[in-house]
Amino acid sequence: MHEEQTGPARRRPWSTAAVVAGYLGAWLVLAALAAVLLFLGSDREVNLASHDAVVRPDLTGEVVVRTGPVLPDVRVASDSRIGIDVRLGKTDATTTGALLDRYAVIAAQPEGLEAKLREAVEDMAVDAALRGAVLGLVPLLVWVLVGGARRRELLGVARTPRGLLAVALVGLMAAGLWQPWAPREDRLTDEQRWVALDDFLGPGVPVPEELADVEVLGDVTTDETSRLVASAVDTYDKSRVFYADAAEAAADLDLHEPAEGETVAVVVSDRHDNVGMDAVARGIGDAAGASAVLDLGDDTSTGQPWEAFSLDSLNAAFDGDPYDDRRWAVTGNHDNGDFVGRYLADRGWTLLDGEVVDGPGGGDLLGVSDPRASGLGSWRDETGLSFDEVGTRLADAACGAEDRVETVVVHDANMAREVLERGCADLVLGGHLHVQGGPDRVEATDGDQVGYTVTNGTTGGAAYALAIGSKIRRAADVTLVTYAEDGRPAGVQSVQLQTNGAFTVRDYVELELAEAG
Repeated sequence: MHEEQTGPARRRPWSTAAVVAGYLGAWLVLAALAAVLLFLGSDREVNLASHDAVVRPDLTGEVVVRTGPVLPDVRVASDSRIGIDVRLGKTDATTTGALLDRYAVIAAQPEGLEAKLREAVEDMAVDAALRGAVLGLVPLLVWVLVGGARRRELLGVARTPRGLLAVALVGLMAAGLWQPWAPREDRLTDEQRWVALDDFLGPGVPVPEELADVEVLGDVTTDETSRLVASAVDTYDKSRVFYADAAEAAADLDLHEPAEGETVAVVVSDRHDNVGMDAVARGIGDAAGASAVLDLGDDTSTGQPWEAFSLDSLNAAFDGDPYDDRRWAVTGNHDNGDFVGRYLADRGWTLLDGEVVDGPGGGDLLGVSDPRASGLGSWRDETGLSFDEVGTRLADAACGAEDRVETVVVHDANMAREVLERGCADLVLGGHLHVQGGPDRVEATDGDQVGYTVTNGTTGGAAYALAIGSKIRRAADVTLVTYAEDGRPAGVQSVQLQTNGAFTVRDYVELELAEAG
């Protein structure tokens, strides 16, 4: 006799695998559908092109910039199935003309802008995918928890008159909330159409080839607006040509070549929002074989969030290999508040705060932001310290370090003069003066040690606190520091871009240092 099997029948292995695969497939489909819907319904508030802006993704394959009630909207292909709708909000610009000129200069160096938009879209996509994955589980969990018997019972009820009435009521409630019959008023944009930029401006305004695919919304505009847009196009063209030519010419500069094992760092300071010079500074660094960057501050004019475009541009210029984790910064006196330092730190820059860290070539690096900038007047957690008091604390930190500090980075080299007088560092790098200086040899008061001080001019070619424009207003400076294999500074070379686009390359100066003590 065969023994009777009691209890539920054992599920075959292949049957179990099929059920699991079915649930997994259903989850993937539901999660993907939810993720797409969430992604297309999401938005991000960002600082973009000196505006508070809202970015929304779509599937148009176009980037549309909504500029507000006065200026025409702009549209360009995104070269992707994903499109972006950008709605510009509040800005600090005091005139429409100044705002358009700012747009033109930023658009002529679009790397930072593109990186910001890409980052926003990628963040929204990741968030939507994570939430979609969770939401995709909800129907499956409900399906499993209800159970087969209860599902059959509910299906039977749905076929009864009472069930059909419930379905109809749900449909009516949805329609009442949607109200597709509600009247829609005519809008001004209904009477406008997208036209090519050259058609918008007319035959009297030459449009650069790079703007051939740009379209604007509205074929009717005032003469004043048309003149403003034409002026912006002219500024765009001048800015693009000047800085593109300079960046290209930088590749052919006759610069000092580092020896095997040496490291070259690019030093920038006092950019003051001039995003055009970022590609030039990167080009100089590439020509010199640089793999590190030291930012000495005053990247902005006021340190406000609207100037994030300047920081985005700097970050994009020195992003990726070979600068990955070799980017150090302090803030300057114009980088008011903590926005600039926090923004750069969030993007992978090492913000120096009075502690010794590993620097270029593996040497010890010490730096601190200008106390006149943040308003903190602080050394770490203390408040109310003056410029000179912070300088004394900086010297104490350098002289109290376990090993000799190779480089001290500050916005104003005067803040580190006591470091050199006490013989506690090899090199002090500063900016602030907008005039190139050094390397100047400084002997310690005890006569045992020697150090050097170098002041970088203004990388932004700034004559005033705001340097953004179609070209530099004064000579723009970049300093190259070569570090020996042991991390000590071996030599300095400065490169200057003149207002006429010509470069001046100063001689490479070797630093004669005493034995480290």
